[in-house]
Amino acid sequence: MRVTVLSDTHAPRRWRSCPPRVAAHLRGADLILHAGDVCVPSVLDELAAFAPVHVVKGNNDGPDVVAPETLQLELDGLRVAMIHDSGPLSGRGVRMRHRFPWAELVVFGHSHIPMDEQAEGVRLFNPGSPTDRRRQPHGTVGLLTIERGVLVEARIVPVT
Repeated sequence: MRVTVLSDTHAPRRWRSCPPRVAAHLRGADLILHAGDVCVPSVLDELAAFAPVHVVKGNNDGPDVVAPETLQLELDGLRVAMIHDSGPLSGRGVRMRHRFPWAELVVFGHSHIPMDEQAEGVRLFNPGSPTDRRRQPHGTVGLLTIERGVLVEARIVPVT
């Protein structure tokens, strides 16, 4: 299973339409995860033209973006949790393990800082933002490959 992970697209201010380098990673995806701050529902429609989309609500998402605060999924046997804001870096692993005790992977956003690390027995993955890089050198998206319950590969790739 090939999964493309996005967060913090911040449309329409930052995402007027799907950037071509982002679209290149969406083509062929089996699933898209968006970790919040879509800001307008049309982004979800645009993403759904590529693959099914799962999204959680971000702090900048208004009432017209219909999404839960957290989401728990099983993707090809891998137990995945999603949340927009995982809180401060200090203690994040303990917090996410406590909040999602069954999860093997927690996908989050909010900081715009790409991150992929193991902590407290859970993989923590933030794809960064493809459109609002803030202090990062590049806008980024995440790519996950899952096979029979195993996260075979997790990459953060530049798109700007």
